[in-house]
Amino acid sequence: MGNYNFKEVMNKPERLAPGHRMCAGCGATIAVRGVLRALHEGDRAVIGNATGCLEVSTYMYPYTAWEDSYIHNAFENAGATLSGVETAYKALKKRGRLDSKENFKFITFGGDGGTYDIGFQSLSGAMERGHDMVYVCYDNGAYMNTGIQRSSATPMFADTTTTPVGSQSNGKMQNRKDLASIIADHDVAYVAQTTLTQDFKDLYVKSERAIYTEGAAFLNVLAPCPRGWRYETSDVMKICKLAVETCYWPLFEVDHGKWTLSYEPKKKLPIEDFLREQGRFKHLFKPGNEDLLEQFQAEVDRRWEDLLYKCAK
Repeated sequence: MGNYNFKEVMNKPERLAPGHRMCAGCGATIAVRGVLRALHEGDRAVIGNATGCLEVSTYMYPYTAWEDSYIHNAFENAGATLSGVETAYKALKKRGRLDSKENFKFITFGGDGGTYDIGFQSLSGAMERGHDMVYVCYDNGAYMNTGIQRSSATPMFADTTTTPVGSQSNGKMQNRKDLASIIADHDVAYVAQTTLTQDFKDLYVKSERAIYTEGAAFLNVLAPCPRGWRYETSDVMKICKLAVETCYWPLFEVDHGKWTLSYEPKKKLPIEDFLREQGRFKHLFKPGNEDLLEQFQAEVDRRWEDLLYKCAK
């Protein structure tokens, strides 16, 4: 893996061209551009994309914002499609029907709806078979493209259109699924959790490792959504930083079974610092809801301690 130079990385040619229709302040676009910057010069890619915000906003036939080969997949089969393409590529190369000097990488993107939920079966199969591909989940915590419905990535107490806050409801009642840990249990080559840190180093380094580690790899990228989370569009990086500093979204990687913590806050911030910035949690700060904040904090603390144990072990 090469050394990280911020200026050099940011000056790389864009593989997701300007002119797409993603929302201002959307974390997904920034995440995708960051991942694709990790491709080495001269390498080509085949991009898969499960139906969702990213797909409808970057591709409208015959126009596309993608500079690499691109396949739009249904919600449920992005993992299956790219694993099939990767297999066909290896077979054709073995038979001498492709230029041996060309180097293709296989990367597929999906939101949490198409990854945690609808596409989990094909994702799990692709990971278990060990295809040399990278699946990137841009996790915005709900089905944003179809109207902000809850997914299994939606955090507890979030206000969504299918878990509305009201006199009889405090939002979603279940904890979010820990998908990175689930994929790590598939015994794949590389798994990492990351987000949009200030200099993008964590995202870049982990993306490069995922792309250039032989075998199946999975990246879970926290990608805030201004519409669903209800924050000021200019605060996307602030939201990501608070997610990390409160340990709601810890940064770690699992390289061939070895768990490593990428960052430990010097002073772990209380979870309300992260929640207060988002309109979907405003009900938690009303008088009488202190116990809900305590419950949320307890779950964050439990998962953080579990991660520290895995990394120490």
